[in-house]
Amino acid sequence: MLYRTLGGTGIEVSAHCLGTMMFGSVGNPDHADSVRVIHAALDAGINFVDTADMYSAGESETIVGKALQGRRDDVVLATKVHFPMGEGPNRGGNSRRWIVKEVEESLRRLGTDWIDLYQVHRPDHTTDIEETLSALTDLVRAGKIRAFGCSTFPAEEIVESHVVAERRGLGRFRTEQPPYSILARGIERAVLPTCRRYGMGVLTWSPLASGFLTGKYRKGGAIDLTSGRAALHPHRFDPEAPLTAAKLDVVEQLVAVADSIGTTLPELAVAFPLAHPAVTSVIIGPRTMEQLEGLLKGSSLTLDDETLDRIDAIVAPGTDVYPPDGVWTPPSLTDVGLRRRPVGERSAA
Repeated sequence: MLYRTLGGTGIEVSAHCLGTMMFGSVGNPDHADSVRVIHAALDAGINFVDTADMYSAGESETIVGKALQGRRDDVVLATKVHFPMGEGPNRGGNSRRWIVKEVEESLRRLGTDWIDLYQVHRPDHTTDIEETLSALTDLVRAGKIRAFGCSTFPAEEIVESHVVAERRGLGRFRTEQPPYSILARGIERAVLPTCRRYGMGVLTWSPLASGFLTGKYRKGGAIDLTSGRAALHPHRFDPEAPLTAAKLDVVEQLVAVADSIGTTLPELAVAFPLAHPAVTSVIIGPRTMEQLEGLLKGSSLTLDDETLDRIDAIVAPGTDVYPPDGVWTPPSLTDVGLRRRPVGERSAA
């Protein structure tokens, strides 16, 4: 396993990061089996593990904590905060109140005294970015966390965070965690160049595009809408939907590319993000040992320029075949009042 420096932190992390979203009630509920998968990843040379407080309502962090007993010093541990953890107000978001409280809960579940990388899971338009950066800076000074980053932030909010950090003398986001796959290349336009400009590490998620690049879903084949991801979001997998049809058309072309270089579609998909100079590590999120072994099988795959040119011809750089799932949408688009003047003010005269 190759290692790369995580932004300007001086921390060396493996080019593959083990994502643990599928450990716990939403994926693999067997704690012992999940621990075995984590140990297998560590034994294969992965030293970077990413989780979040909201994965299976904290259960994922608990499983990771069990797996890292006796091995904590050898692992770069990342987790995230933002999404609601329970009913009622003030139990989520990016406020100082919530961050300071929830980091303690994550430390307890993980069974550790410190977190190497603490990430803000999504933007929060109700909280001033200075408030968030101030709280995170204090956690670094207190020794609770070593560095902090953001996840799925648009380029303009990443820039704003750095401007505020510089003006206020606060710590800055050292990393960004965006979705990135052959089917979702939109971050190549602004997010990745912005991260390079500020020297940020980048750990990308969903290289298999929510399962469409596993080879499980093929054009003309039956898609079971009653199980797995398809059961959770059947509209995203409906073969009759134009967007699904477009994804399946691209998949057939990518299968041909993979076949021509003697690899599999999943191996091609996971290798693709690593070819971008802004990407530090690619998150792989297996649920089972078999899935982990399949993903690791292609870890030594190097995509040459000819192969990348063929991929560019299928999905143009900086474009999305589909909007990545889970991407934050700004209030300027979701709040009608922010994009429509009152009726009486909409005319020019």
